[in-house]
Amino acid sequence: MPDHSSRSDSSIVNRRDWLKRTTGAVGGAALGAAFVAPEASAAPAVQTSASTGTRVATPNDVVETTAGRVRGFIRNDVHIFRGIPYGDTTGGTNRFQPAKKPAPWTGVRSSTSWGPCCPQVARGGWANDEEQFLYQWDDGFPGEDMLRVNVWTPAVNDNGRRPVLVWIHGGGFQTGSSQELRPYDGARLASQHDAVVVSLNHRLNVFGFLDLTQVGGSAHAQSANLGMLDLVLALEWVRDNIARFGGNPGNVTIFGQSGGARKVSTLLAMPAARGLFHRAAVFSGSHLRQNTPDQTARQARAVLAQLGITGSDLRRLHEVSAADLVSAATAAQASLTPGVGWGPVVDGRVLPQHAFDPAAPAISAEVPLLVGNTFAEFGGGMGKPDVLTLTFDGLRAQLEPTLGARTADAIAAYRRTFPSARPFEIAAVITGTRAYRLSAITMADLKSTQAAPVYMYWFGWNTPVLDGRPLAFHCQDLAFWFDNIDLAAQATGGTDDARDLAAKMSGAFVAFARTGNPNHPGLPTWPGYAAASRPTMVFENERASVKNDPDREARALVG
Repeated sequence: MPDHSSRSDSSIVNRRDWLKRTTGAVGGAALGAAFVAPEASAAPAVQTSASTGTRVATPNDVVETTAGRVRGFIRNDVHIFRGIPYGDTTGGTNRFQPAKKPAPWTGVRSSTSWGPCCPQVARGGWANDEEQFLYQWDDGFPGEDMLRVNVWTPAVNDNGRRPVLVWIHGGGFQTGSSQELRPYDGARLASQHDAVVVSLNHRLNVFGFLDLTQVGGSAHAQSANLGMLDLVLALEWVRDNIARFGGNPGNVTIFGQSGGARKVSTLLAMPAARGLFHRAAVFSGSHLRQNTPDQTARQARAVLAQLGITGSDLRRLHEVSAADLVSAATAAQASLTPGVGWGPVVDGRVLPQHAFDPAAPAISAEVPLLVGNTFAEFGGGMGKPDVLTLTFDGLRAQLEPTLGARTADAIAAYRRTFPSARPFEIAAVITGTRAYRLSAITMADLKSTQAAPVYMYWFGWNTPVLDGRPLAFHCQDLAFWFDNIDLAAQATGGTDDARDLAAKMSGAFVAFARTGNPNHPGLPTWPGYAAASRPTMVFENERASVKNDPDREARALVG
């Protein structure tokens, strides 16, 4: 099956270009300044605040983990823990090696503040006013001791058997963190839906995916997939510890969006992850094919060349500063033609095969799947105030370099599918289709041949913010899945209809996590997916409704 996960056209912001634009590429002294940071000290106890409903944890709220006791804080009756180590530092001699379990500690560890995130390039999106306004990023602070989990739960030490939702952040395999976007906050899923939410940081980019196997031999046998193996270690932490946080280790759902969805896609095909989760949700990031050893070997050689390190002197990799590694990796990526993105590799061991090519992975045949994407993804009018002036003649000119002779038929088909859509809206839905919907359909088709049910959605709720130009943009649906409309009001508008749809979507998601079926009284019946009819729950401003293969004719003309 073809991999459509990175498809683009001339009217579309390519995923890799978008990542470069939103993460930027800096080097030299700027990186040095950005990434030299002291170890985080233990945060002081949170003080009671009547306005926020936040209070200090009592001795009864301390939780015993396999490495030691932790104390978080309570806000609006949700117990919150941040920055709990699930692994040892990945710096020094541990760099480019499989993660180790955390060293045990004595006493009670204060766990009220975010831990470090993986060192990465600085985010270029800060320079774009409308992106900054909508996303409201929190980039945290970098450090190689970044293997940390965060937990939101209604209660601790209560023998609860709540569904556990493990969130894996986006940013490709290159950037991001568990705190970067406001919708990632798990408090409402915990308080309103009686669930336990876990999020985490792990190794990214050169730290998590530098393939040294062809130059470093057995000493670096798993180096190409360390970032994914970190996720396995985090899931093992959940298995071993989450019961004390009120969760059921036998009912774990992994979910991610964009790059996080690509990680979920890959975990479905990893033998080491088998049995550590029981359901999976892939939001805007179906990842069918992973890197191959020839690609990642070329990538590694380029990084080593930038550092002036040979295969016989790999010990120097443990001595290079994190800032210099990021700088060298950035320069190496820019030098590769054709390019090679950071990410997992089919190495025959950690990842025996491509996740969904030619078939869905047999090892996760019993895992129910929720999959879909947004209408517009990267194709809306964020940062493009003149997009409303696009005409249908202009749309044809915009699409012809990519669609050629199919252009007129494709536009006509989308106008039949969306009769009231303006030209820029049709351009946007074509963008979203080529970016992720094609691969989501392929993933669902393949997975639906297995025993576990599949549920397909398509998110088309258009924000009222910025004259509605951003449409149903990439990441917009997260505020709805997490039920965080007001926390992300600059992107959602904080409207009543947004809250209503969020109640439907978050309720469906937690129902799926709890039972493997997203149906609940707030939605019309959501049937399981079958390739013959492709039933799809379409979330729009006015309603949520099921449509069978709603864009079949149009989609065939842009694939």
